[in-house]
Amino acid sequence: MMAKFNQLTTMEQWENALQASSGKPLLVFKHSTSCSVSAGAHEELSHFIEDAKAADVDYAIVHVIEDRPVSNAIAERLGIKHASPQAILVKGGEPVWNESHWRITYDFLSEKLGANA
Repeated sequence: MMAKFNQLTTMEQWENALQASSGKPLLVFKHSTSCSVSAGAHEELSHFIEDAKAADVDYAIVHVIEDRPVSNAIAERLGIKHASPQAILVKGGEPVWNESHWRITYDFLSEKLGANA
C-alpha cells in the first residue's frame, strides 16, 4: 500500500493527527503554494513517499497560506518556529526533528526516515 498525504485543514484534523502520532510517527509538511522552494521540497517529498513502500509513517500536509490557523497551531503546539517549506517528524505528540527550505530532499528524507521505515 502506498503512503499518502492527509491534508490538514482544520484544528480537529491536526489534533487527531497529533494524537495518532503516539502509535505511528507523523511527518508534517508545511507547504506554501506560492513559493518555488516549497514546490521543489513538495516534489522531493512526493517522490520519497511514492518510493516508501512501507507506510510506517503517517504523512500530513498543511497549506500554510490557505490554512494559516492550523499552521500556527502546529508551530505553537510543537514549539517550532514556523518556516515553509518545513518538515517536522512527530512521535508521541513531540517533535523529533525538523528541517526547512532546500534541505528537504529525497536523500535527506531517506536518511532520516529510512532508519524508521
